Amino acid sequence: MELTVSVTEVAELIKTIQERPGQFFEMMRMDVQEEVGKYLTGLMDAELTHHLGRDKYERVDGDANHRNGTYARRFCIKGIGEVELRIPRDRDGEFKTQVVPRSQQYEDAITEDLSLMYLTGISTRSLSLISRRLIGRNISHQEVSKANKELTESVERWRSRDLSNETIKYVYVDGVIFSMRVARSIEKVPVLVAIGVTENGSKLVLGIQSGDKESAGSWREFFRDLKKRGLKGSEVRLGIMDGLSGLEKVFEEEFSQAKVQRCQVHVARNVLTKTPKKIKQQVADDLRSIFYASSKEKAKTFYEAFSEKWKVEIPSAVSSLSQSIDRCLTFFDFPQEEWISLRTTNIIERLNKEFKRRTKPMEILAGEAACYRLLAFISLKMELSWRTNRVGKVRPNLPLFAIHTK
Repeated sequence: MELTVSVTEVAELIKTIQERPGQFFEMMRMDVQEEVGKYLTGLMDAELTHHLGRDKYERVDGDANHRNGTYARRFCIKGIGEVELRIPRDRDGEFKTQVVPRSQQYEDAITEDLSLMYLTGISTRSLSLISRRLIGRNISHQEVSKANKELTESVERWRSRDLSNETIKYVYVDGVIFSMRVARSIEKVPVLVAIGVTENGSKLVLGIQSGDKESAGSWREFFRDLKKRGLKGSEVRLGIMDGLSGLEKVFEEEFSQAKVQRCQVHVARNVLTKTPKKIKQQVADDLRSIFYASSKEKAKTFYEAFSEKWKVEIPSAVSSLSQSIDRCLTFFDFPQEEWISLRTTNIIERLNKEFKRRTKPMEILAGEAACYRLLAFISLKMELSWRTNRVGKVRPNLPLFAIHTK
């Protein structure tokens, strides 16, 4: 049969495209969906023919199984949308098609896309609202959450992965708090985080585990879990942290060969909170002289001058600094090119900030497993960016480096 189109029909088609291009492409999509539905239905019909061992309407003797009509079903395909299908049946109920999964309403590729969009920052409810535009079918936020649960197994494998092949020399530790749904109530749940630095300066997230960040016992169990997974405790030489209660002592007990560096930013904040506003800038400048001295000896000299200068006016601030000064200057015992990375907990603070930024649209996390799924994805994404920014690889001509080493 030859299909002919007149000039008038072509002109009308062009006019329609010019006036309503959206409608034209919508018609095209509908035609594609209809044809794909027919194709899949025909494929399943051929599948049933193979199952029965004979063509449609072919008769056989005896009590043989027969076709038993069809039933309607919809199935969503990536890039095409929702298609109408007619699923064939047999009288004995033995036939099960392999073309379209029985329990699924959309293909696996869509599940993967939903999970990826959720992890990259779109909430389950937002995905539900835009799902028809994205994939051609409305999907409830419960379905999106269900799709994300399939990631839990792989996330747990990552969280419990073997660390024995990594030689870690420095460890940054901190805790971050999330609002989480626990047993039908909303709770503030702390999550303990550790970042390791390898011998070549690469950074990687060693562990993520819920636990009370103010509890020495929680930190001890966290560190022991890292060692059970293969972290070589004797190779760790420095822990960088913000002085949480009991944390430093536990770290030194679990990593007996390591020293402790207390975050200078946190120490400076504690000192400045005890300083009147009128002299706050002067005190901050003096603190900077101590922390960014060219050697430990000069830093201690600056500290002694600081104590003598301010011990009368702000004794509580001086006392606060005196309790932390030794641990603030531990970084001087390590290679100079790494000092800028070892003075503070900025590396892990940046990771925690990204955790908070990503979870902010959600406000409340749907439990511990959901929290781990998000944090694992963010951690892996951060590790990719860290590949070009290794500890100890700061070039001396960078402005920040120049400022800090004056």
